[in-house]
Amino acid sequence: MDNRHKVRLGISIGDTNGIGPEIIIKTLSDQRILNYCTPVIYASAELLKQVRKALNAEHFHFKEVTGAQALVAHKVNLINCWENDLELKPGSPTSESGKASLDSLLAACRDLKADLLDGLITAPIDKDNIQAEDFRFPGHTEFLTSYFGAPESLMLLVSGNLRVATVTGHMPVKEVAPKITEELLIRKMTILLDSLRKDFGIQKPRIAVLGLNPHAGEKGLLGNEEVEIIRPAILQMKERGHLVFGPYPADGFFGMQQYRQVDAVLAMYHDQGLIPFKTLAFESGVNYTAGLPVVRTSPDHGTAYDIAAKHIANETSFREALFLACDVIKKRQEAEMPTV
Repeated sequence: MDNRHKVRLGISIGDTNGIGPEIIIKTLSDQRILNYCTPVIYASAELLKQVRKALNAEHFHFKEVTGAQALVAHKVNLINCWENDLELKPGSPTSESGKASLDSLLAACRDLKADLLDGLITAPIDKDNIQAEDFRFPGHTEFLTSYFGAPESLMLLVSGNLRVATVTGHMPVKEVAPKITEELLIRKMTILLDSLRKDFGIQKPRIAVLGLNPHAGEKGLLGNEEVEIIRPAILQMKERGHLVFGPYPADGFFGMQQYRQVDAVLAMYHDQGLIPFKTLAFESGVNYTAGLPVVRTSPDHGTAYDIAAKHIANETSFREALFLACDVIKKRQEAEMPTV
């Protein structure tokens, strides 16, 4: 395959004391990955050598390059983001590991913004440990939305045909209800519908919207948000010709497997959507940021400090994140091709 037609995927290392380096090396040890993309790891050669040795990953090889302008075909490329030796303390976040994760992320984002990459896969960060002058955000999603100048984005968890998005993201539960407005719901539904068409190739997508309260408010008995905010927003979208249904009680919706009947589910808040998603697809799930001008995916788990350096981390979610990024990038490229 001609390298000019392969997607160039930047990979930020995540917190170096978590499982990020391990799942990256395990994924890229399979040389068949190079038939689909040109991976570019943003870290340091010394770090990768240390982890490779600990894992006894004899099939993992990489090529150091000076920058994303000099990528080598059919190789895992490495761009060094720091020169000093980084002491690994698996399982324990340190100021050094936080700085390394941020240096890696910023370097990859700069190259992505400069069109030297086609997409980005982010390994897990420690949301507290990474905080710095250049990162005052509750997570990757909010940072990337700001960095790439998107008016708004949407956290979308994906595993095969199961797709679950959330209206609100990383915020305390007590702040969720005041945040839910008709205007916000319409914006989030619009982003989701656009992404399903553009990024997943679904021409007439169907989405189900969950209620905020138990039993979707029980006609106002358990809360008025469904009657006063959520249902009117759904009706507006239906009037515009979209296939939007709900609001559904969250427990019954997933318990009766109604998610199989739609292309995506829109939950009101983080745990309402992510708990059932991870129950159904924890190992294969991918976190995709819809609404960005760039393509970003991530495994759907965190740093997993408790199993760092035990060499038992499952790389399936990271591998699926890589394949999803390739698929979305190709769909976007195909959509931009002139029709004859």
